[in-house]
Amino acid sequence: MEEAKSELEIITKYFADFTPKQLDQLAALGPLYKEWNEKINVISRKDIDAVYLKHILHSLSLATIFDFPPAINIIDIGTGGGFPGVPLAIFFPEVKFHLVDSIGKKLKIIDDIVLKLSIQNITTEHRRAEEIKNRKFDFAVSRAVAPLKDLWKWSRPLLKNERITEEFKSGLICLKGGDLSQEISESRLRPHIWEIDKIFNEDYFKEKFILYTPT
Repeated sequence: MEEAKSELEIITKYFADFTPKQLDQLAALGPLYKEWNEKINVISRKDIDAVYLKHILHSLSLATIFDFPPAINIIDIGTGGGFPGVPLAIFFPEVKFHLVDSIGKKLKIIDDIVLKLSIQNITTEHRRAEEIKNRKFDFAVSRAVAPLKDLWKWSRPLLKNERITEEFKSGLICLKGGDLSQEISESRLRPHIWEIDKIFNEDYFKEKFILYTPT
């Protein structure tokens, strides 16, 4: 746990005001992912030792732009091992997160982490996002799952068409990397874009972006 607390400094370098419970949950998160990764390769072997930088802090970049209000509902499409949904659920304990993936064994990891860390605001569903019916969410989040045009096609029917905060309407928020010009062109969307290396001064975040497309 001491090792995890030292790794946690990459998070506390950029975020303050965590409650003791949040700090305990974040400190336990890395070791739990490392333990699970021995059984199921949910995070690439080369990245597992940098889980706080490359997965947890990356997920929390969304919290620097979006101050999600209590009681809203957010779907994490293709959540994999729980990114960005699990770190965001710890950061926003009063927001409801629904984590969806087509691969059931990955959701078992999330369910175990939720149980062990007493995270109260996460539900999971073994299903493709496009198969979900009769539910509406305030936002959809996703990390490097599919091209923007597909993410928009899957998320648009699930999104409300409402202003959620003074600044933001319902919409799709995704984490992307690399040269996005062709992907954005093919999507025919005009997302708002933030460069993550302007938010976190870490080499890892060069050419990594937050994209937001409102409904």
